[in-house]
Amino acid sequence: MLREILPSVIYENLSLLPLDSINEIRLRVGSLVVVNVGGVNNFLTYSGLSKKASEGLIVRSANIDYILQKISNNSLYTINDQLINGYITFNGFRLGVSGELVVVDGKIKTIKNITSINIRLPHVVKNCCLPVYNFIVEGGIKNTLIISPPGAGKTTFIRDLAYQINTHESNQNILIVDERNEISSIYDKEYLKGIDVYKNCSKEFAFGNGIRSMNPSVIITDEIDVCRDLYSIENAITSGVKVIATLHAKDINDLRNKKSFKEMLDKEMWERIVVLGTSNGYGTIEGVYNQHLRCIYV
Repeated sequence: MLREILPSVIYENLSLLPLDSINEIRLRVGSLVVVNVGGVNNFLTYSGLSKKASEGLIVRSANIDYILQKISNNSLYTINDQLINGYITFNGFRLGVSGELVVVDGKIKTIKNITSINIRLPHVVKNCCLPVYNFIVEGGIKNTLIISPPGAGKTTFIRDLAYQINTHESNQNILIVDERNEISSIYDKEYLKGIDVYKNCSKEFAFGNGIRSMNPSVIITDEIDVCRDLYSIENAITSGVKVIATLHAKDINDLRNKKSFKEMLDKEMWERIVVLGTSNGYGTIEGVYNQHLRCIYV
């Protein structure tokens, strides 16, 4: 997939690396190409990766323009609805962008003069959720929240969790609400076979219509906005649907201190909270907590 969107000089040198090990590719005009492997930033050179900031491939504005034209099929207008949110998704890749915002009457109309693109690569890591799988499904699937800092493996974790539930738990109708088209658009198409998916739509639409029309027993979704998505999640849970979701938070104390999250905590909506980090590498399971925020697994 990277071959389709990257300038040849960048792709050809990236292809020398094991692509499955790459988490992010960061391109800033006038700076070296940065490749994140296992949470560590390196500079891309003509012979591999380097720690030295004095060597590597320089990103040109033409490289940024090339990528934007490729992902938009030569029509930036077609991706503007995503662009104004600061990212674009393409075949499962999320491309974060930064540049000059165009604001009219207090509303963002577009982003122009884009100078930075951060490409996050999706990964299939089969069985990565198994160390804590029983905490989530034993005695019945639990409403589960997965938290971590950005880029620590939340999406990879829930992708595998969807696979494991679909494989091992009988009579479960799983619905993935894939607002950014990141969970389900992966290389291994068999991985999530037999799972219903809503892509590129709001959680409000997908939760509401999904419950009415798809009869899910489990809804799995990524990166909730507590204020915006509270009603949809609470409505699903009180309708008898189990919800598995992710949220950005450094650790359990960070979660506890989020004012916007207090209502969910007070209502004990989440029966399990899984904390991911990087203490022992990307996707480290740091702990599992119950609805009272008591640690039940380290």
